Amino acid sequence: MNQENKSLQKKYQITAWFYDVLDYYWERHYRQFRPEILGNVKGDVLEAGVGTGRNFNFYPPSINLTGIDLSSNMLKIATKRAKKAPCKITLVQDDATQLINIPSNYFDWYISFFMFCVMPNDLQPLAINQMVRVLKSQGRFKILEMIYSKNATRLRRQKIFTPFVEKVYGARFDRHTLEHLQENVHIKIEKTFFVKADVYLIIEGKRLKG
Repeated sequence: MNQENKSLQKKYQITAWFYDVLDYYWERHYRQFRPEILGNVKGDVLEAGVGTGRNFNFYPPSINLTGIDLSSNMLKIATKRAKKAPCKITLVQDDATQLINIPSNYFDWYISFFMFCVMPNDLQPLAINQMVRVLKSQGRFKILEMIYSKNATRLRRQKIFTPFVEKVYGARFDRHTLEHLQENVHIKIEKTFFVKADVYLIIEGKRLKG
């Protein structure tokens, strides 16, 4: 694990114990669009950066979900949620830029909520390469990101919270996730769209054959 991810891991070992409380305000918005994003996933699914397991109740019962996260403390909380989830869930501590415990060409879907906006730009291509590796040919992905709004009022509000968000979560609203995905020749981005507001960006696509 590189030094940047070690720092993130250390941060989330502490943040884990307050995460759901700190996230309460935003979660009231997130829960409105989780069903829209997750309702059509099928088969074997990998969720990278699973956090405390907020997505679990919104997955279809028929899927087999593997969730990974850097932080063991985040996974301890996610484990409790997994017991009440409608689908089968396996949780693994792993680094999304390495995925040493995850098999190749195995998953039908790769899901990530807000992980890439936490991940430094120089590490994102590594995580995308791992996404390609673990997806089946024609396997699909959905990545949810937070970016800066073009609405002046919303942007001012974001900038007020920016120092707090970066300090506590390690997240930024100016990552280059979409650009890195566009540069990878092994995937095709099929659509991008916003949910709720022009802050929550969905990037959806598939791994190409071969």
